[in-house]
Amino acid sequence: LQKHNGAFSCCRRRLSLLVRAQQVPPPASNMSSSQDRPGRRHVLAACIITSWVSMVNQNSVSFAAETKKGFLAVTDKKDGYTFLYPFGWQEVVIEGQDKVYKDVIEPLESVSVNLIPTSKQDIRDFGPPEQVAETLIRKVLAPANQKTKLIEAKEQDVDGITYYTFEFVAQAPNYTRHALSAISIANGKFYTLTTGANERRWEKMKDKLHTVIDSFKISSV
Repeated sequence: LQKHNGAFSCCRRRLSLLVRAQQVPPPASNMSSSQDRPGRRHVLAACIITSWVSMVNQNSVSFAAETKKGFLAVTDKKDGYTFLYPFGWQEVVIEGQDKVYKDVIEPLESVSVNLIPTSKQDIRDFGPPEQVAETLIRKVLAPANQKTKLIEAKEQDVDGITYYTFEFVAQAPNYTRHALSAISIANGKFYTLTTGANERRWEKMKDKLHTVIDSFKISSV
């Protein structure tokens, strides 16, 4: 885990260089009375608390974005972005990353969000999708000693914001990671969301990972 956390931090530093270069306590119950037996009061209290917790959860930040079966939603109102991640992944804190969620059993299955200030106004200011993707993969998203291959890169416009999305593989001596990234510029920031899995699990995970990428949206703040 330390190895992967170090890689995340390293990516943050490299991305920064690259970009610069170019949550009410529960309501008191009034349903019990002095005639209630202790057992009944406990049952009533448990029901009330359970209902309250369910209601709060459904209105919490994690449910602020549109959810999909098997996924949980994250909304960051401060930095203006939302995305979905597979149910069961755990949030971890990694220096230099704004958000990271990963599978504790399969650590290569993760999603991370990185934010870097930029004076650029549009992702297209850095160049076309293939060129930007190749540069990010080679200099930021994969260690220098890994062999990388860009599979596909494309551009799309959503609500007036341009996104580049791309698919790539990074081969290390003992594993190969198959990954997807989405990048964009808004709010004076360069946004990068990357998700992926071990190549041996790609066929099982690819639909979920594409859902993660497709859910990434940025809003004005």
